[in-house]
Amino acid sequence: MILDGPYNGPGNRPLPESEMLRHLLPMQDLATPSLTESTRAVVQRYHNSWIQRDIEAVLALYHPEVEYNDYFQNLCLRLNDMRAYVSQTMPSRPDEFLSHIDRIRADGDTAFIQYRIAITLSGRLAVFHASEAVTVQDGLIWRINEYASLIREQMPNEANRATPPPRPLANRLGLSPRQLSQLAAELEAYFLKTRPYLDPELDLAQVARTTGYTRNQISYLLNKVMGLTFYQYLNQKRIQHFLEQLRPGQDNRIDEQAFAAGFNALSAFYRCFRNHTGMSPREYLQKNG
Repeated sequence: MILDGPYNGPGNRPLPESEMLRHLLPMQDLATPSLTESTRAVVQRYHNSWIQRDIEAVLALYHPEVEYNDYFQNLCLRLNDMRAYVSQTMPSRPDEFLSHIDRIRADGDTAFIQYRIAITLSGRLAVFHASEAVTVQDGLIWRINEYASLIREQMPNEANRATPPPRPLANRLGLSPRQLSQLAAELEAYFLKTRPYLDPELDLAQVARTTGYTRNQISYLLNKVMGLTFYQYLNQKRIQHFLEQLRPGQDNRIDEQAFAAGFNALSAFYRCFRNHTGMSPREYLQKNG
């Protein structure tokens, strides 16, 4: 850990005495074999609980003074934040996972672990490479420092597309994998609840102002994780809305409903509809009527 001063922590806050001693005492006084093995065992239980998707077991291993540090956006979480945090970020779908990519390396009260975690962002599986420095105190998780980068994996129907090499998550955007997941969930909830896509004049700046995220953050989620431009995402929502409203025998109302779904040009609507369904609206009605 890099200290701001001889005895101060991040933000120039005074360090607790126990943490101060951790930096002042020689390592050989702390890194005894028994302490190292005890730390390894606690961290192993902690990550096994994540892999087993056992929320209560994870929460039971947090120290009352736990501090979780996300160095992508200088985020700091405390014990009262952890239940919502773990519930939101723990893999839950069949295709989501968390797996170790290296053995746990422990030294004294601190262990280092690397893993891959896959979470679903708006229907697409995004995989992250993450590493954590975990400090144990009194047999419980006391500090976690997380660093991560995004690996964009191809979807099955993208296998033949030329894709750029994986890029790390941009630190300057202030988004860790967990915050990226939260952004995706909040963006989906916003579109589901308020249906802003029905406004043909909707643009990225309006969405950013309403959701509280920056345009760059939203663009990064859409472009690098979901493989879509903002307007491709927007038109997908409009097509989904159109399909939800479509009923058999409404061939003569297709154009009217396209405009009602937020399209301001029929050429754009018919192109997006065919890209989404592989057929024209009338062919779709005939097949699904």
